[in-house]
Amino acid sequence: MAFVAETARRPGHTHVLLITTGSVASIKAPLIVKELLSYHNVLVEVVASKPSLAFYSKSDIEKAGTRVWTDEDEWTGTFKIGDPILHIELRRWADIVLVAPCSANTLSKIAHGTCDNLVTSLMRALSPATPTYIFPAMNTLMYEHPLTAEHLRIVKEVVGYTIVGPVGKHLACGDVGVGAMTEWRDIVQIVVDQLRLTKTSQPNPQ
Repeated sequence: MAFVAETARRPGHTHVLLITTGSVASIKAPLIVKELLSYHNVLVEVVASKPSLAFYSKSDIEKAGTRVWTDEDEWTGTFKIGDPILHIELRRWADIVLVAPCSANTLSKIAHGTCDNLVTSLMRALSPATPTYIFPAMNTLMYEHPLTAEHLRIVKEVVGYTIVGPVGKHLACGDVGVGAMTEWRDIVQIVVDQLRLTKTSQPNPQ
């Protein structure tokens, strides 16, 4: 079934778009979704790059209360002129965008304007008026690579996204240093503070 922003948006609701990319921190996506849906009138859609699904499954997100969109949903092989275009519809739907985690690869693609999958096509199509937060997550030496600093500069100063993190900790690869994604509860709190969300007793039905 095609996703159309006009029918998917609900009046009086906050529409949060969570994008996951190829970092082990993507394993936190179901927790982020479940927690966001515990707030009043919040709707969440998840967009996943293919590598990010090595760390969680679509069923994990469905159990948390929503769905996952992938490249296969964008390029179905059945497109006809006049059909909705997924990355454009998702852009129209979103009130706020979280790229959590943002891998070194996706960070580079965003900085260079690459549009070779659903995630990067969506990012290139975003309105500058949509609050967008990037949460880098990568190995310490990848983070300390001089190109990473340049990519972060472009994403922040040229594109206008907000960069949060990474943080220092014992990384999944075994190294200790800066590179881990901001704690998932802190990511949720940014949305709560930005949009002044309030807790509800029951998760919101999608």
